[in-house]
Amino acid sequence: MPKRLSLQAHLSVEELEQHYRQAKDPVERSHYQIIWLLAQDKTTAFVQEVTGYSVNWIRILARRYNQLGPIALGDKRHENPGGETLLNDVQQAQLWIALQGLAPDGGFWNGRKVADWISQLIERPVDRHRGWEYLRAMTFRLRVPRSSHDQADPVELEEWKKN
Repeated sequence: MPKRLSLQAHLSVEELEQHYRQAKDPVERSHYQIIWLLAQDKTTAFVQEVTGYSVNWIRILARRYNQLGPIALGDKRHENPGGETLLNDVQQAQLWIALQGLAPDGGFWNGRKVADWISQLIERPVDRHRGWEYLRAMTFRLRVPRSSHDQADPVELEEWKKN
């Protein structure tokens, strides 16, 4: 037989319904709907069928609501500002200037070379993919000269370049 979860009376059934109906954020609305249905003494199987959430998540959400109340509901990802950038504005300007010339080895810039340059600047290892991300963010791309055919006539090539 499906289990019925008991909830702490942080909010009344009417208040839960009101929060559910007025929620703008879809995640918050779903969370309030789950708690509202559980507060009406609905089974976890019924709540799962209505909302589409797994029984395990419904139990986790009910446990969080019992412990913390209404502040446990909603999408907390909106409150996460994210991590700090690898380079500050001054360091990004330095990278931009460095990218205007050739790479330290005299060749073209790529993700690995940018990552190595950043590693030296911030004095910690940087993955080559992060170097590629900075290269792309600064709208650079790998520019490799087009190869020429070995048997091509140099005079014809120069004429072609002029046109």
